[in-house]
Amino acid sequence: MNDQKLRILFLCTGNSCRSQMAEGFCNALKGETIEADSAGIMAQGVNPHAATVMQEAGVDISGHTSKTVDQLDNGNFDYVITVCDHADESCPFFPGPVNRVHKGFDDPPILAASARSEEEILEIYRRVRDEIREYIQTLPESLSATSA
Repeated sequence: MNDQKLRILFLCTGNSCRSQMAEGFCNALKGETIEADSAGIMAQGVNPHAATVMQEAGVDISGHTSKTVDQLDNGNFDYVITVCDHADESCPFFPGPVNRVHKGFDDPPILAASARSEEEILEIYRRVRDEIREYIQTLPESLSATSA
């Protein structure tokens, strides 16, 4: 690990979809300057639709594991970015100086519950995936303006 890298934790409720996509994009697109991890308030497993649409975008998250904050090796993060409202409201305490940022994204599994086909489901996941990629591309420059 390069000590000069910015350490970012993406936090979501279940660490199954949005936080996994954010971690995957961040490490793939910003790996030279940012070391990203993800966790959840609880661990629900990596969502297979999220893995599918990330693979379409050239980022393999199929080997990721869903984990809770307590399972992380080291809690020394420069930023904790919550990617869902529930995680923002329930964000655990992090010792030491950490900047918290909230950047909420729609929850694909909830939106996909009323989908009528597999393609419709994947379209929902692709839209959220693309929104997450656009946000990751603004890092780390956008963080200084949004720290709480």
